Amino acid sequence: MTDSQIQLCLVLHNHQPVGNFDNVFEAAYQDSYLPFLDVFEPFDEINISLHTSGPLITWLQEFHPEYLDRIAELVAAGRIEIIGGAFYEPILTMIPGRDRIGQITRYSDWLRSRLQAKICGMWIPERVWESALTSDIAAADIQYTVLDDYHFRRAGLTGDELHGYYVVEDEGRILRVFPGSEQLRYLIPFAEPSATIDYCRQIAESNPGSVLVFGDDGEKFGTWPQTKEHVYEGRWLEQFFQALTQNRAWLKTTTLGEAVESTPPHGKIFLPDASYREMTEWAQPVQRQAAFDELVHDMEQDSRWPQIQSFIGGGFWRNFKVKYAETNHMYSRMMFVSGLLYQAEQEGVDQDATNVAREHLYRGQCNCAYWHGAFGGIYLPHLRNAVYHELLKAENTLNNALGRPDEWVEATAGDYNYDGRPEIRIANEKIVAWVAANQGGQIYELDLSSISHNLGATMKRRPEVYHNKVREGSNEGDDSDTASIHDRVVFKQEGLDQRLQYDQHLRTSLIDHFWDETVDVQSISDSTAMERGDFADGQYQAKIRRNPGRVQIVMIREGNAWGTPLTITKGVTMNKGSDQLEIAYLIEGLPQDSTFHFGVELNFGGLPDGEDDRFYSDAEGNILGQLGTTIDLPSSKQLNLTDGWLGLEVGLQVDQPAGFWAFPVQSVSQSESGFELVHQAVSVHPHWMVRGDQNGRWALRMDLSLTTRSGDNQPSENQMVAAE
Repeated sequence: MTDSQIQLCLVLHNHQPVGNFDNVFEAAYQDSYLPFLDVFEPFDEINISLHTSGPLITWLQEFHPEYLDRIAELVAAGRIEIIGGAFYEPILTMIPGRDRIGQITRYSDWLRSRLQAKICGMWIPERVWESALTSDIAAADIQYTVLDDYHFRRAGLTGDELHGYYVVEDEGRILRVFPGSEQLRYLIPFAEPSATIDYCRQIAESNPGSVLVFGDDGEKFGTWPQTKEHVYEGRWLEQFFQALTQNRAWLKTTTLGEAVESTPPHGKIFLPDASYREMTEWAQPVQRQAAFDELVHDMEQDSRWPQIQSFIGGGFWRNFKVKYAETNHMYSRMMFVSGLLYQAEQEGVDQDATNVAREHLYRGQCNCAYWHGAFGGIYLPHLRNAVYHELLKAENTLNNALGRPDEWVEATAGDYNYDGRPEIRIANEKIVAWVAANQGGQIYELDLSSISHNLGATMKRRPEVYHNKVREGSNEGDDSDTASIHDRVVFKQEGLDQRLQYDQHLRTSLIDHFWDETVDVQSISDSTAMERGDFADGQYQAKIRRNPGRVQIVMIREGNAWGTPLTITKGVTMNKGSDQLEIAYLIEGLPQDSTFHFGVELNFGGLPDGEDDRFYSDAEGNILGQLGTTIDLPSSKQLNLTDGWLGLEVGLQVDQPAGFWAFPVQSVSQSESGFELVHQAVSVHPHWMVRGDQNGRWALRMDLSLTTRSGDNQPSENQMVAAE
């Protein structure tokens, strides 16, 4: 490269998450990955760096190996540099260091074997960075990576200082890091190709010898809305490559590896903990995010904004585990399984078993279901279900390898969700129930081992900043517009503004409610009914009873309802070999001259609506409607929920006639294709008008049976149960 030239590194990141549907993988292949390759191949003056995530590349290996063969030929020709990464695309700061290094080295080995590629660089998932990552990444034999220029601006760099790469260091290990240009991210492919050329020319004239980096999603080239028509049918990509070729005398397209070899680092830098700019905004609490957006909108009109902007930062990725308790539950479950795998390795368990478990664990660390921004993320049930499916498959494998008997039962306590308070886990070979006594005595996770499914993988309906756009209720732009997904406002259903409902509690199970007598199923389903007791989220005192073949959690809370002091004792019992939870309630302090409206809320995730083999039934087997309907039974002793796809029947039987309310829980959430209504759970509320006996007591027994069968309809690795 001559001094008058600059280098442009085009780094593509192609990714589909674990749990996405095969037809989505196929559509992305046909709309993005294949046509990009078709356009790219003839332009032999252009080189790129390519990262393909593990979930996607293993799918390609199974369904389109010919595509990977073509990639391997371009690797051999020096046209494509393969960028490695963590195999199943976890947020690196979210997983233990042992898994971090394991995911990276395992993927590098896979890529070397399949594509005969030399792996020196890696993609940082979602560009979530913390300085301590440096030593683990270097230990995994990675020499360089790319983040956003946002990270570097937060470190104090500006202008021409961002047109090269830097060295970062931790514990004596170093890593070379390129700043990816946010300007290029928004120009490519949304502006005319000439706009990118003009921007590069400005840099070449002011700072010859620079290295510019575009690093972003390959799905921008065909999969994002309207981009297929724009990029391929409108020939944007072809024209872009033509423009790069025509300007190759001064603008050389190269790879990250070639840039490292041909140019020295600009110097040493320590980057602050950050991700790409938009992610830092999404990670903030909703009220803070709204205030931040308003402030930025006002300040953008100020002539000093370009100087001010680099001093303004958003939130911290780890706080998604605070913003969404469901993320923390998933994360905590992943950490439990990772610890179980480590234990098995320390005990010298069969290596074949630990390898199988590790594969499932790594798949369960895929980041997409652990957060939410412009993409559906944690609001997409099939992604949540897929994560839990993989984690439970790993746990099942390890339990077998650790020599569990055919039938067993146990109860343990610990700070399983890392909130500084103990939770209780009761488990047998069929069911695992995780109970938060300090938060209403709620069951926040309910695992069915035989089908590797968490019935507690639900989602609370909560405010989101973009709900303001839903209330405004108009589409901005039309099908002819090609815009970044960050700028699009599209409604996939009518009347979404009427479906904005917010829950008072997490959608867990065994939530204890006291309602007004006039409360009905509608006010319960839209969460407008007023809570009259303090038991729903209140702290229960808990103790564990263990007997041969049987364990029990006993939880007690002294609280009140309508100002009347009451005591609730509830017990959850599990027997060895049983697919049933025995649940008992005792309410004390009830006046004999008053009636109290008491209800117990249970929520079940992964039971989607809209199919005839997913339905409610009563004790006599009469079908009451699909799971998407609203049920209001005035008096019954049993309600069943059947999911033929999962091979699951949930039966709730009570020993005192109850009214049964049941309804779907649906959220209004944002994805890359627009705003949509998403089915999150089925909520079931048995309720009673209770009055105390001569001792002021009222007692109840409920049996929750969870009957599963294996069958032909079990979801594949890439097609978990849809709940939309």
